[in-house]
Amino acid sequence: MIGGSGLLVRYLNLVKFPHTLFALPFALVGVVAAGTVAPVTGRLVVLVLVAFTAARWAALAFNMIADRRFDAANPRNAQRELPRGALTVGQAWGSMLAASAVFLAAAAAINPLTRALGPVALAWVLTYSLTKRFTSLTQLWLGLSLAIAPVGAWLAITGAWSDPWWVLCAIGTGVTCWVAAFDLFHALPDLEFDRSHGLRSLVTLLGRERALWAARLLHAVALPMFALFGAGVGFRRWFAAALAVAAALLASQHLLLARRGTSAQPAIFFRLNALLSATILAGALLDRFLP
Repeated sequence: MIGGSGLLVRYLNLVKFPHTLFALPFALVGVVAAGTVAPVTGRLVVLVLVAFTAARWAALAFNMIADRRFDAANPRNAQRELPRGALTVGQAWGSMLAASAVFLAAAAAINPLTRALGPVALAWVLTYSLTKRFTSLTQLWLGLSLAIAPVGAWLAITGAWSDPWWVLCAIGTGVTCWVAAFDLFHALPDLEFDRSHGLRSLVTLLGRERALWAARLLHAVALPMFALFGAGVGFRRWFAAALAVAAALLASQHLLLARRGTSAQPAIFFRLNALLSATILAGALLDRFLP
């Protein structure tokens, strides 16, 4: 959470803006990888950054609007901006609609493919906020929402799907599994609350112990998918070294949770995952620009 009480600070806290640090690097990985097959211009990079930020803002604002009744009843979330009255629902709706418009405009300005797919991507990331009402696959839905970032960045730079086709499937699967796993960690403290309020997720479906095994499985899938993606775009030693660090960071999350329980959740959810995504981006950049 950002300190302060100004209106801008309240808006930034509404959408958990600091958490952009662990999501944005994978969009930039998509840009760096696409640069191996197409020219990357400053204009395209700016548009990708604007589109990513706007889509994430819209999705988080809508999530807070949709969940405000549950957040008010959950002691862990009661201090969020809408339950405590720091922002009105109307202000949240206004920011969500504005961010959606910015995203669609940025997508339309990139190329015809992103213009066509922009509304589909926006609908998917917004719908995540409602998934706890009708499916237990909420973590996977969220994971795929964030996987749109590197795939969309590639499409923005190249204007076409990857060749070979499995390159984007690999990065999309890797990000989906990585995000789904840490969202399982994030949902553990709310297991009983969610069950008592009829909210669905993989955690409420599987229970604590099986959810932890599911997170291990998802992480075990994510790493080879990242490696497959790197091989497909020609990343080599630096990217491999970054993945080795990522593997250690993933293992440390499970060890922290085993030792400290859900009290370790903030470190798992933010710091370690932010470092992981930044490390993978650094590996991609080094492989792209160093001999």
